[in-house]
Amino acid sequence: MKLLLLCLGMILVCVHAEEASSMGRNFNVEKINGEWYTIILASDKREKIEEHGSMRIFVEHIHVLENSLGFKFQSVTDEKCSEIFLVADKTEKAGEYSVTYDGFNKFTVLKTDYDNYIMFHLINEMNGETFQLMSLYGREPDLNSDIKERFVKLCEEHGIIRENIIDVTKTNRCLQARE
Repeated sequence: MKLLLLCLGMILVCVHAEEASSMGRNFNVEKINGEWYTIILASDKREKIEEHGSMRIFVEHIHVLENSLGFKFQSVTDEKCSEIFLVADKTEKAGEYSVTYDGFNKFTVLKTDYDNYIMFHLINEMNGETFQLMSLYGREPDLNSDIKERFVKLCEEHGIIRENIIDVTKTNRCLQARE
């Protein structure tokens, strides 16, 4: 019985790993270039994405570079919008990038349809502690509820509870600061 449960567990791990890595193989990075909007932020450390949280940043643009991705974000401090520019470098792992911001971060694209949405999964390491962050970006300022619910389910699959999933479409995302 224990052997059967162990085998079942290993199958589930392999299926999950295959699903996660399949985006890496099929991912066309050129197609994510352009304008994006932050729709939902999720984390197993909620204070990071709440108002005044260090990871509560709102994407404006993703620039595809030769071996990296350039991100233009907006953040809100004292009700003022500030630009943040970050460059994430490719790692040796297919579809994975790393960037230093509020610690060391590695992230992958979990799902995208390029024209409507993109879902990121990030692991942050700082001072021996880690947390995960997931982001849903859209090509428009909001997305339909079906895509949002699929993202919520994906967050839950990664161990993030619903209370730590924040739809930011009704908050100040610095849309007026966009050029």
